Amino acid sequence: MNLTRIVCTALLGLPMALNAAAQSFPSKPVHIIVGYTAGGAVDVIARGVGQQLAASMGQPVIVENKPGAATNIAVKALIDSPPDGHTMLMAANALAANVSLFQPPPFDVARDMVPVAMVGRVPVVIATLADSPLNTLAKAVAAARAQPNTLTFGTPGNGSTPHLAMELFARTAGVSMTHVPYKGGAPAITDVMGGHVALVAVNALEVLPHVKSGKLRVLAVMTASRSPVLPDVPTVAESGYPGFEAAVWYGLVAPAATPAAVVARLNADVQKALASPAVKALLSSAGGEVTPGTPQQFGALLQSEQARYGKLIREAGIKLD
Repeated sequence: MNLTRIVCTALLGLPMALNAAAQSFPSKPVHIIVGYTAGGAVDVIARGVGQQLAASMGQPVIVENKPGAATNIAVKALIDSPPDGHTMLMAANALAANVSLFQPPPFDVARDMVPVAMVGRVPVVIATLADSPLNTLAKAVAAARAQPNTLTFGTPGNGSTPHLAMELFARTAGVSMTHVPYKGGAPAITDVMGGHVALVAVNALEVLPHVKSGKLRVLAVMTASRSPVLPDVPTVAESGYPGFEAAVWYGLVAPAATPAAVVARLNADVQKALASPAVKALLSSAGGEVTPGTPQQFGALLQSEQARYGKLIREAGIKLD
């Protein structure tokens, strides 16, 4: 058999090999990597979706927390994983922002990974201790203006959506505050409740239990309209900064070169998970929503978000602490 025939035979057999891979998938436990600590919003969403995926895929779904380096450790773990569909990353806005925050860029979204599915959106909120004298956003701004760089705010980490949103808000309000990054929302909330930092900017999902228990007060939500789970809390726009808006999105990505048929199977299973009452309730309990869609739609969002964050980071002069 000559070389040309060998090549042609191999190419003709490729679709059959890909279909066979998809039909036998999954053949072992599926891992979802999370770039934040356990208990945070991304972790909670990953576990909720993973539980539904396990039921439909017939394999255990294991969530692995790999916090650090503004989620870049988790992204590297994904990129280094075999591209067989058995490893995914539950990504959030940092995936789009980090290519501009870090120089040189630590990864290339289009080159190093493939979008699987959008999962949902949740609002970002600004909160403080329930008995704090800074019981309105206006008072917090006044305190920051009176003593520049003394008012502290915690976030889930450098480059996280809450971090970028707070930096943009400080610029919009004309104040200077001190950022205290954590490896997830849960430890940031813990330090606010312990009186170590004045404010915390996190996803609504993470603060709601502490608001209900009377330990935290939400000063503002960063969505365009009020959250149905915090109907009495004003938006930042209502508080004197019209047009201001920030939300966290979540989605699943797989390593580059994952077979298209496997990505399609994963997307189909994710759509089933998003349609489940359990996942819908998980997102709605935080004032969020599920966002079903195709891999192509999520890919378009990733591309537009990279452009949006690149512009924001350049114009606001945001630097990593």
